Amino acid sequence: MAIKSAILLAFAISLILVLVISIDAGDIAIYWGQNTDEGTLAETCATGNYDFVNLAFLPTFGNGQTPMINLAGHCDPYSNGCTNLSSDIKSCQAQGIKVILSLGGGAGSYFLASSNDARQVAAYLWNNFLGGQSASRPFGDAILDGIDFDIEGGTNQHWDDLAKYLSGYSQRSKKVYLTAAPQCPFPDAWVGGALKTGLFDYVWVQFYNNPQCQYTDGDITNLEQAWKQWTTDVPATKIFLGLPASPEAAGSGFIPVSDLTSQVLPAIKGSAKYGGVMLWSKYYDDQTGYSSAIKNDV
Repeated sequence: MAIKSAILLAFAISLILVLVISIDAGDIAIYWGQNTDEGTLAETCATGNYDFVNLAFLPTFGNGQTPMINLAGHCDPYSNGCTNLSSDIKSCQAQGIKVILSLGGGAGSYFLASSNDARQVAAYLWNNFLGGQSASRPFGDAILDGIDFDIEGGTNQHWDDLAKYLSGYSQRSKKVYLTAAPQCPFPDAWVGGALKTGLFDYVWVQFYNNPQCQYTDGDITNLEQAWKQWTTDVPATKIFLGLPASPEAAGSGFIPVSDLTSQVLPAIKGSAKYGGVMLWSKYYDDQTGYSSAIKNDV
């Protein structure tokens, strides 16, 4: 009987450890789409390293413009050539990976002129990329999991309206995930207002190209203070540490793997809102193997 009790106790402890480890485990999000040398979307998902893939970008939309995706040389949207991605998207989703369309980016022609403009953009996104219907869906019949707000220009107006309208579509069929990629200075100059809505599921904060709130050569003070503010003041489900996957991927803010795993992650993983790490981008991750090197620690 004592042996049986001991075995049951050992099993219970191991089960608890598994649960604790799985709860503590973070995810990795990656941006894909801006370099033809980064492999296909299907290959990206097949690495097994990523839990979210953000398709970069939809850089033209709003103010009455015809929305247009730009996936660099991966496909030509003008000749309807991106519909071939449909099977890749479904392959990723079959592996439990969420595939999200990223709006904006560092270069683009986008802004929302009014709340009604935001409503029209939301309807376009729903019908062309999410659960709606359109004769001209750029990715064919694949239904993306959500929309990412990587707003780095234009104006800071009506992004909250866009989030509300997109969120309203969630009730129709499957959930529409909303994510964002603000800069680490708080509050973000572009989507700071939208984030206050509490409608965002995942926020991958860009802790790079911003020396006042990023890691610098062994000093995590600025990053840690900014992290505490983001995880305390933003009503999102999870906050991610956004990083460049190589020194060449950003002007500043790259964190060597050993520093990330020994100093930075231990300092931030205690937060209940810790979600994991976001990397820019798949191309740079290929050069360094960054995600492979960190995934067991994330």
